[in-house]
Order: sequence, then structure tokens, then C-alpha cells
Amino acid sequence: MTAATACAVVTEFVDRYRAHDIDGMTDLCSINADFSYVPFEVWGKQRVLRGDGKVGTVGKVIWTGLITSFPNLTITVHTITGNDDGDVVVEADIAGTQQLPWGNIAPAGKRFSEPHLFAFHVGADGLIDGITGYWNNAGINGQLGHYEVD
Repeated sequence: MTAATACAVVTEFVDRYRAHDIDGMTDLCSINADFSYVPFEVWGKQRVLRGDGKVGTVGKVIWTGLITSFPNLTITVHTITGNDDGDVVVEADIAGTQQLPWGNIAPAGKRFSEPHLFAFHVGADGLIDGITGYWNNAGINGQLGHYEVD
């Protein structure tokens, strides 16, 4: 694995994300790829859903819901940096206008734009075997007009 190869795989993943090609995104991941969107949490009456699990289950569901709720979702990449161990870091802004409910946020036609940091790992087989994402969830909620009070 070279840094250039790992970065090329992740660049293709981001390009497919921009195209809203969820199946194409998961095709670039190993069958058991780990997934963690650290700030992702949806509180329900009897449970809390978190963004931890596998790409093929939790990741695919989150991406599908996000793209459905924000049909004009965009990703603006600022940097993609990798190393020869298959580690790749992506700094990007994700933005979109809400058209349908997203978790417990009712649609009000508001737009969000928030910086994101993603850490990927590309295995020796050339497939992504780990994705971790970070962002300011309170910033997104505020932009969408959703405020929670405990």
C-alpha cells in the first residue's frame, strides 16, 4: 500500500458520495468495514441510536437517510492526506438544504454547512476497512433550527 494508492481509493469514495452513489461507496469498502460517526446520536422514547457499527449496516442507513433528507447534499474537500500504512484523513465541508425529516429534526427548508473530518483506513486489498467521522453536531442542529433542552 502506498499513500497515493490509499488516497486514490478514498478520493473515489468521496466522488461517489458527491454523486449520491451509496452502493458505489460501499463497493469500495470491505465486507466487514468498521464505521463510526462519533457525534451521531438520535434520541427516541425508548432508545438512543448511535453511529457505530459496520459500513454495510449502520453506515449505509445513515448515508441513505442523509441524502434522502438533504437531496442537494454537497461535499467540498479541502485536503486529503494519506500515508503508506493506508491511513487517509479528509477535511471537508458538507452542506445541504433539508427537505424531509432527519432523525428527530423536522424539515423547515433550512440549510446547513459544517466542517467534517474523516479518518479512513485502506487495507492491503485496496478496500476501505474503517471510516470514522467527526463534526460539530450542535452546529448542524442550530443551523437547521433544532434545539434540544434537557
